[in-house]
Amino acid sequence: MAGITLQQAQAQLDAWMAASTAVATGQEYSIGTRKLRRADAAEIRQQIIFWQRQVAQLGATSRGGPRGMRVSYGVPR
Repeated sequence: MAGITLQQAQAQLDAWMAASTAVATGQEYSIGTRKLRRADAAEIRQQIIFWQRQVAQLGATSRGGPRGMRVSYGVPR
């Protein structure tokens, strides 16, 4: 995701985790202009998974890990 920092991704993950906690206790929760209720638990779960992956990817990149590039070797014919 272009232009997203590790800190921004972590903030999004934290917000979605808080939404999950609030929904689990039967409350309505707002993120920006969106209101989420218990019926939106699947969307919350998808967003948590998405942001966990973003945090992991950005964290690996900042530590000098893989950057999503693959190098493949082939034999020219």
